[in-house]
Amino acid sequence: MTRRLVLSNEAARHPFRASLPPPATARGRRDDDGDWKLFLLSFAAFFTCFYTLIA
Repeated sequence: MTRRLVLSNEAARHPFRASLPPPATARGRRDDDGDWKLFLLSFAAFFTCFYTLIA
């Protein structure tokens, strides 16, 4: 089986999606405080669960 050369995005199989430009990549500033937010959220959730089991 031979395949013809594909010059567009191969994931876009529908003709309308193939005609769209490729999606833009995220080049913004990285959110550095996301790790702290996740840590605090996890800590609060663990503390709440642990406290409800003890009390």
